[in-house]
Amino acid sequence: MKQRQSGFTLIEIMVVVVILGILAALVVPQVMSRPDQAKVTVAKGDVKAIAAALDMYKLDNHNYPSTQQGLEALVSKPSGNPPAKNWSQDGYLKRLPIDPWGNPYQYLAPGTKGAFDLYSLGADGKEGGGDMDADISNWDQ
Repeated sequence: MKQRQSGFTLIEIMVVVVILGILAALVVPQVMSRPDQAKVTVAKGDVKAIAAALDMYKLDNHNYPSTQQGLEALVSKPSGNPPAKNWSQDGYLKRLPIDPWGNPYQYLAPGTKGAFDLYSLGADGKEGGGDMDADISNWDQ
């Protein structure tokens, strides 16, 4: 009795490769032409993640870290006031991210716009600005 072999034929594989090539030709230029927008999207995601970690810190310790304690309080137990009596041994972030332009995120507590202000200074590294230079903050999201 003859056994039937299963698998893909060379033509089927070639069709898939051609389809993937066409998709790549359409998608890659769209993504590669927008690196600045990608950086803004990453910064917005970082701000949301850090803000969520700050909220978890507050749930455990009843206060946000002070400006002096800074965002480092999310990675290692802070000293000073307000005390972090119930600080999680695992921390709240594995590491403190920097913004996509290589600058640290800015933190102020109490904030001028809310309980805390968390923001990136954008591409230009200066307060204010427009388009890609605009600040990215927790109060804008």
